[in-house]
Amino acid sequence: MRVLMFGWEFPPHISGGLGTASYGLTKGMSTLDDLEVIFVVPKEWGDEDQTKVKVIGANRVPMSFRHVYYKGFRQTLEKIEVSSKIVPYTDPEDFWRMTRSEVAGYKMFVQTDEKGMVDFSGRYDSNLMDEINKYAVVASVIAEENEFDIIHAHDWLAYPAGIAAMEVSGKPLVIHVHATDFDRSGGSVNPDVYRIEKNGMDAASKIITVSNLTRDIVIHKYFINPDKVETVYNAVEPVKISERLMIKKGFDEKVVTFLGRITMQKGPEYFIEAAYKVLQVMDNVRFVMAGSGDMMERMMRRAAALKITDRFHFTGFLKGADVFTLLDMSDVYIMPSVSEPFGISPLEAMQSNVPVIISKQSGVAEILTHAVKTDFWDIDAMADSIYGILNYPALANMFIKKGKEEVIRFKWDNSAKHVKDIYSRVISNK
Repeated sequence: MRVLMFGWEFPPHISGGLGTASYGLTKGMSTLDDLEVIFVVPKEWGDEDQTKVKVIGANRVPMSFRHVYYKGFRQTLEKIEVSSKIVPYTDPEDFWRMTRSEVAGYKMFVQTDEKGMVDFSGRYDSNLMDEINKYAVVASVIAEENEFDIIHAHDWLAYPAGIAAMEVSGKPLVIHVHATDFDRSGGSVNPDVYRIEKNGMDAASKIITVSNLTRDIVIHKYFINPDKVETVYNAVEPVKISERLMIKKGFDEKVVTFLGRITMQKGPEYFIEAAYKVLQVMDNVRFVMAGSGDMMERMMRRAAALKITDRFHFTGFLKGADVFTLLDMSDVYIMPSVSEPFGISPLEAMQSNVPVIISKQSGVAEILTHAVKTDFWDIDAMADSIYGILNYPALANMFIKKGKEEVIRFKWDNSAKHVKDIYSRVISNK
């Protein structure tokens, strides 16, 4: 069985859980017999780990003199013709003038370089929607040039690419919902994003969600038949002690860590308020907020207003070995997410011998037993939990021991087997 898989990021170039989960799943798939994955990303950087999976960058696919037909692109376009119409441009006004004929003439002009390749930033910036659309165009060419049995698209960014490949090849599409815009926006859903998500769900033969929490959102917010939606839990990549540089704290104080994007979805403000309450009753503790996001400056200002900045540290975005260095120094990990489809970082903390506190509004709470679970808004319960773990060694040691035993069971190999079973059923039904 050969899988054409579309994602948006691949290690070492990741910005969060999507890239981590995509890589973990494909690595798990590489251990299975009779299963081969071609993983496509918008931009291939050249240093991706391809020992377990073949990676194709859409930015390395020549597009000159190709004909691409993709129904449903952008608004109600019936056809996209990418042929000699693709022309390099140097003047932004000239490109704007050409693209204005897109809807009226049912054509799209795509910028290419001198080798006929489409450029992608591979990032999440102001041109994201254009990158998604270009990705879909190139995906149809990739689908024409490769043999495969099924298509797998990760998250909304790759759904249009998956649909394009499906329409060109006639092969069934499976989409993987790692999050919805209801999670990211706190309910203020972007209509363009919702439309892309809904189109992907409607087009797919099967929808994989990372938790039952997300499955319920897909069913009730996007009006999808429950029989079409199946949960496959994420896992965690085991890290050998020999691969890590064990760091010892140079001080006797306790460390409580928040690790994730500093956005509304992750609940950073509740972490700061809980920290303030803990610092009212103990002073030998430091709080670390590791990550970046649009709420970072606001969180810095709030910490300053509460006069706890001498006990509060902002590290910026961390990845790779730096994540585990911080976890090795931590005494408690906390994830107070407002809406978390899954949450891999608590599993990373548990395998690093760190007790974890997670919100009940997270998908990972469905499968964890040895973790403290509180409502994201209950800062009193959060503060009490932090205080208890820091001040009662027997309690902390219980969570460390039992948590380590529990997290060993969450392997990407098992998730991969579940996904392969879904593939087999979809292909059989097709």
